[in-house]
Amino acid sequence: MPRTEVVFYAEADGRCPVLRWLDRQHQKVQDKCFDRLERLAELGFELRRPDADMLEDGIYELRASYQGVHHRILYFFHQGVAVLVHGLKKERRVPPVDIRRAKERRERYERNPVLHTLGELKV
Repeated sequence: MPRTEVVFYAEADGRCPVLRWLDRQHQKVQDKCFDRLERLAELGFELRRPDADMLEDGIYELRASYQGVHHRILYFFHQGVAVLVHGLKKERRVPPVDIRRAKERRERYERNPVLHTLGELKV
């Protein structure tokens, strides 16, 4: 199976929400998240629990836990490319506001993928 391209969503001003979120996490959390990103690149749509899960309406979560805290990176697929749009810590379930934010970013990305893809950094 060919590798899935994994890219980071960027705002129009170039800021990358997922990388900004990751930068604020403990190094062990970062390592676990990058391990999950590598699995996503290897398996793409086939990646399942415990590493990933479908939330709703084409929004997926990459799942990593550290010291009892659940970390999630939300993503979607666009023309076979996995686009990472949002990072968060969660308790029982991913809050609806975070899913809405991921959907809004997906809409912006789909309107202009070139503008909303972080250049150079791919998994």
